[in-house]
Amino acid sequence: MGDVAIVGIDCAFPGAAGVQAYWDLLMRGGDGIAPVPAQRWAARDFPAVGGSGGFIDDADVFDSDFFSVTPREAAAMDPHHRLLLPCAWRALEDSGRAPGDLAGTETGVFVGVMGGEWGRLTMSDPARTTALLGSGSSAGMAANRISYHFNFTGPSLAVDTACSSSLVAVHLAAGSLLAEECDTALAGGVNVVLSPSLGMVYGQLGLAAADGRCKPFSADADGIGRSDGVGLVVLRRLADALADGQRIYAVLHGSAVNQDGRSNGVIAPNRWSQQRVLNSAYRRAGVAPDRVAFVEAHGTGTVLGDAIECAALGAVHAVPRDTPCAIGSVKGNLGHTEGAAGIAGLIKTALALHHRIVPASLFADRENPQLRLGERGLRLLKAPMRLPRGETLAGVSSFGMGGTNAHAVLGSAPRTPRGAGTDGARSRPARDAVGVFTVSADTPEALRRNLAAQADAVAGRPRGAAAALCRSSNLVKTGLPHRFATAVRDTGELVDALRRAAAPTDTAAEQGRPWGRPVVAFLFTGQGSEYPGMTAGLHRESPLYRRHLAEADEALAPHLGESVRDLVLGGDERVHRPRFAQPALFAVGYALARTLTSLGVGPAAVLGHSLGEYAAAVTAGALGLEEAARLVARRGALTAELPAGGGMIATGVGPGELAGLLAAEPGTAVAALNGPSDTVVSGPLDALERITRQLTGRGVRVARLPVTHAFHSPLMAPAAAGLRTGTVRCARPAVPLASTRHGRVLRHDLMDAGYWAGQIEEPVLMDGALAALVAEVAPTHLIEIGPRGVLLQIAARGGRAPGVEYLHPAPGPASTGLELAEAVAALYRAGLDPRWEELYAPGHRGVEPLAPYVFSSARRSWDRESFVQPARPATATVPDAPRPGRGAGDGRDGDDPVLHAVVQAVAEVGGHPPERVVREARFYEDLGFDSVMIMQLKNQVEARLPRVGEVSVQQMLPALRSVGALADFLSDMLMARSS
Repeated sequence: MGDVAIVGIDCAFPGAAGVQAYWDLLMRGGDGIAPVPAQRWAARDFPAVGGSGGFIDDADVFDSDFFSVTPREAAAMDPHHRLLLPCAWRALEDSGRAPGDLAGTETGVFVGVMGGEWGRLTMSDPARTTALLGSGSSAGMAANRISYHFNFTGPSLAVDTACSSSLVAVHLAAGSLLAEECDTALAGGVNVVLSPSLGMVYGQLGLAAADGRCKPFSADADGIGRSDGVGLVVLRRLADALADGQRIYAVLHGSAVNQDGRSNGVIAPNRWSQQRVLNSAYRRAGVAPDRVAFVEAHGTGTVLGDAIECAALGAVHAVPRDTPCAIGSVKGNLGHTEGAAGIAGLIKTALALHHRIVPASLFADRENPQLRLGERGLRLLKAPMRLPRGETLAGVSSFGMGGTNAHAVLGSAPRTPRGAGTDGARSRPARDAVGVFTVSADTPEALRRNLAAQADAVAGRPRGAAAALCRSSNLVKTGLPHRFATAVRDTGELVDALRRAAAPTDTAAEQGRPWGRPVVAFLFTGQGSEYPGMTAGLHRESPLYRRHLAEADEALAPHLGESVRDLVLGGDERVHRPRFAQPALFAVGYALARTLTSLGVGPAAVLGHSLGEYAAAVTAGALGLEEAARLVARRGALTAELPAGGGMIATGVGPGELAGLLAAEPGTAVAALNGPSDTVVSGPLDALERITRQLTGRGVRVARLPVTHAFHSPLMAPAAAGLRTGTVRCARPAVPLASTRHGRVLRHDLMDAGYWAGQIEEPVLMDGALAALVAEVAPTHLIEIGPRGVLLQIAARGGRAPGVEYLHPAPGPASTGLELAEAVAALYRAGLDPRWEELYAPGHRGVEPLAPYVFSSARRSWDRESFVQPARPATATVPDAPRPGRGAGDGRDGDDPVLHAVVQAVAEVGGHPPERVVREARFYEDLGFDSVMIMQLKNQVEARLPRVGEVSVQQMLPALRSVGALADFLSDMLMARSS
């Protein structure tokens, strides 16, 4: 049998809501036994059952909105199903995956569940049976519910072998994985003690403990105490888990299942069958019994059951070995969780192997001498047992009341070397590396709730680096509609940011739902933005930026004869000279753009200001990197050959107001039209000085630009002539490119030699190009691609892109990796799903535990009388014809009788409060309707709107986008029939 890894766990047991709480309970030797809650039954009415047991707190809580289940259906659902759904979500999160990422995959679901008590309790009266009860009470639906709500298409089955159900489910899941029926499997079980009935059976069989407590292998053992429980593990083939870098709790090396056959009775245990299933499991795992350090036994605490199990264990494990095989049973802590008993033991064993310590077995202080454990090579764990270094093997047993036995062999997780970075810039990841921590939820209130939970969890950790924690949050906490993201370096900053956002006065949670993906445009900065050491901080912190700057450097080196990267990062003042400034800015622009696109930030359009058009052309696919590098190096060399003495000034007026001044100064020209009152002038320095004096005298803003030549003026003619010669390998842009030479979006134009020659001497039509870009793609975000903020200021002054968010990943000399991370965080909040992995160095790609999702506890469903009535017959509630107007958008239906009727019908069928059924509510996503409910809705609508007449489901289907759409459709039908 191949190896299967346990990569995710979630559970809830009596006194232990969650994995950490379960482990804490085991390690402190606690138990979850308590008086029977009045919600279950009145204990005084059933004295034969006893007044104690193991009960999960809040077993009636279910976040039906999260799973798009109507209140009426939630009330009809078996509580076993309601416990499984959130458990499955949290287990998948614990495996390091956002559960939504597995939608549509052949993920398998294998659930052990014992009996069908909910169905017996709710469907015994045929007159009160409903369709929802029919689907909600089937034990077989326990697994199918998970597959349906998570959209898993792999094997999905419920297993009932009584008390061994959940371990048999794990066995089947492992087999399915190894047969390649699925690549990921959820396996486990659930049990809810709904009534005293089975307890009465145990009492009549002489199997019930008087105090409701299981006391396994104890001299005081007197029977079974029943308990609730739910637990699921996420399983993957070991090779796949290792390849994906998942955390591995333990490895399932093999398992076996058999049957007692004909023994002393259908519910009597069979020692020989138990021995055979142990030997079969060890054989399948390739393990000798003497290597098994401990066994999590079935251990119910019945006198006969304990004696038979110890005899079987001794027959297998009483072999020459250094120390006896340790045994214990979690039923001493929890009671007998029946259908979930096997998964309770498996999770305990996996956690023991993970933490390298085995908890003591409760009630072991009074070991039953009649079990002769020492003679049988066994010892009952009276204190926690430390596990030695290296591989440790353990067994888990679970035996069904009807004779189906299961045993699993687990081993500790293999040691994996910590990933070493391949980036030569540093051999160890920086402790202060920046990351983006993400949280998502289904509503603003849920986002606040989960922000607070994450803040508390992170605050409980030692303060330290946050990058690995951020990366784990990106993998797990990103799949829901309401989003939060913050860029941080350490956990202290993170806790502060989470608590600020969780505060009721903070609006971030309310603004956290994007309704689409962001539309991003890149604006590439031109010459004048360069400075020594530009982007050095980003280069130091971002492996991705380092990689792409190296690509540009390699493309430029044959033309420059030296490394532009080393020149830039070394603080060389030559970066101001055209021969190096232009290649340096091109390299930075290319590397920034490629860094963003590698992170999943694809531009909907690009615009380059002057020199910036070269990197823009590469990003748009109009030029290849090598060709652009050649052209830029040629442009820089040609510019460097021009005589000095030219310059540029930026003015706060339009070209019309400059016309007279320019006419009086030969050699001057408009170099750039950046906005309606934002014009750049080029020309000889003495002429520019005279123009500056005149403009400032009028109170006009004037600023000299840090350039060496009069670009975009007739003085550039010699350089333009040099660029016009030769051939340029180019293509039509694959991404809309707003040309600042032409002031429009290029469609069929090629950026050939003639284009680049004209581009250096003609004015930069920034204002027209930006206006064309906005009209073409309607961007939600403008990102400046350059080492200093220039173009975003121009865009803000010009007012061409109102309502657009401005981002800049490298805004100046003080910038580091933080600004890049902040830009990615902003885009994630706006709806982008980045390629997060690229943000982190290999050393920060480990798996860090995160607090599980916190579901709403506002809605409770337990009272079996509240839902058994079918939807009430409807009566007509509207006039014969609709009133004019549909009241769209205000969410109120008082002025629209058709909408009012639809709202009441939806509320009746789904059990929703009417105020929640607003026009915009979607039937499937928001209200949890399915095909059965649509049929019921059809009947309700026809009864409430008799003048509409009969409406087929096929007619209704196109209108089932939302409540308002259905109301509009019915209004149109009513109007047509009235006329």
